[in-house]
Amino acid sequence: MNFSENELIGAALIGFDMIEGPYIKWHRRFYEKGPEIDMENFLMNFYLSFRGGDEELQPLAILYPEFYIVAFPHGLELCCLFLYPGDLSNQMWRLNQIATELIVQMESMENDDELPTQSSVADNASDMDYDEIKRIVVNLLHDQEISTPELRRYFKMTNSEIWRIMSQLEESRAVVRTEKRGRTQFWTAVQ
Repeated sequence: MNFSENELIGAALIGFDMIEGPYIKWHRRFYEKGPEIDMENFLMNFYLSFRGGDEELQPLAILYPEFYIVAFPHGLELCCLFLYPGDLSNQMWRLNQIATELIVQMESMENDDELPTQSSVADNASDMDYDEIKRIVVNLLHDQEISTPELRRYFKMTNSEIWRIMSQLEESRAVVRTEKRGRTQFWTAVQ
């Protein structure tokens, strides 16, 4: 990226104190014109945005309508450069167009049932032959204990669907609950 010094609004070095959290070590504004950035209000947001979370997924820049920030970490400190957006408006306008086109395409694909949605996956599971699944579950549980989450993964069902089947099998006395570890229920077939 090519930029001249007159594109810089200012710079700041944000330090980090283990007790107090982030603080401004120094802040310099290069030109009086342009947006006024209240560092005290944005301090925590800037620091957490650039230094919080996963190290591999930290942003390099954050865009605001009137300025953008590029940050460079140095230990626990963060050097922030505040820049004018320049010709970003044209790029943002084009990105907005691309996003709008993608949204329209995705909606049309959903309407054409080309894209599997959460409800269509649930419909497919409800179309399965539950009697066949019940028969297989009873055979799986013969002479062994299996947890509800494991059964759910075998059949690629939702939690509520597998619990409905297990409740029906329990009512018909085909399976019994053996033990509960934490929130996990284990089952076995009745001999």
